Amino acid sequence: MNVSELIKLIDGKLLSENANLTREVKGGCGADLMSDVLASIQPEAVLLTGLCNPQVVRTAQMADVAAIILVRGKVPPKETIDLAGAEKIALISSPFGMFELCGRLYQAGLHSLEVSVSDPSCGCEE
Repeated sequence: MNVSELIKLIDGKLLSENANLTREVKGGCGADLMSDVLASIQPEAVLLTGLCNPQVVRTAQMADVAAIILVRGKVPPKETIDLAGAEKIALISSPFGMFELCGRLYQAGLHSLEVSVSDPSCGCEE
């Protein structure tokens, strides 16, 4: 699925200019901790988040995220929108919550692009 198809699927509103709408989206990740995104997301994922600050765009750029979806109809500050446009990252607002968006994307054939960040030395797997 490409970004343009993704926007239609989630009743999204594209907020950033210059976004690459033909870029392929291969899966997804839902997170509000940008450190989790950097540690676990794989390239070409869509990032679902409730955060609206410029760090979301910077994290997406470093992680090679295909698009950012802001949940619950959130609209970020102009600074965030301008940065996404400058980086050609699709910044999309959707009226749905994160849980429903994850379900819609999964049902449409997108799967998780998160990798485990568990540390075997923490004793969590015992």
